[in-house]
This record gives sequence, structure tokens and C-alpha cells, in this order.
Amino acid sequence: MRKSNTQSISDVLKNYVQENKLERKLSELDLIKSWEAVMGKTVARYTANLYIQNSTLFVETTSPIMRNELLMMKEEIRVRLNEIAGSEVIRTIVFR
Repeated sequence: MRKSNTQSISDVLKNYVQENKLERKLSELDLIKSWEAVMGKTVARYTANLYIQNSTLFVETTSPIMRNELLMMKEEIRVRLNEIAGSEVIRTIVFR
């Protein structure tokens, strides 16, 4: 028999995330994980050490040619990543 104050696990987890204000951090992690899917395997091969700090995405590139290509597409990349997140998680991108 179920008690009247029971909740599903998904509801409990949603409440926990909201109470501890973890939505933004989870969105940032999802964006970093989706980098290869968004940019493709070729770009992902030449990029590493992605992290987000203060709404800025930092991307390390291993090829100067790839860095220049990414710099020219910077705004388009930012828009695509924010569309996937469903909100403005990234305001700027820095390629190193």
C-alpha cells in the first residue's frame, strides 16, 4: 500500500536540483558533452580541454588552422550551443 506523501524519484531529483540551483551547471556539462555532436568529429579531433567559466566557453585547439576557422564561426557556434541548452549558457567563446 502506498503512503499519501510518496513521490516519484524523478520528482525528488528535480526538486533537489532546483533547491540547490544546479540547473545551470548541469546545462554547462551537457554542452561540453555535446561538443562533438554539434561540431563534428573532425573539429572535435583538433579541440580539447573544454570548460565553461563565468558564461565563457574556453576551447584549446591543437591546430592553428582549425583555430582560425573556429574564430570565424565563433558567433554561429555560440548560437548553436545555446539552442541545444535551451537558454543562454554561453555568452563568449575563447579559442586558445
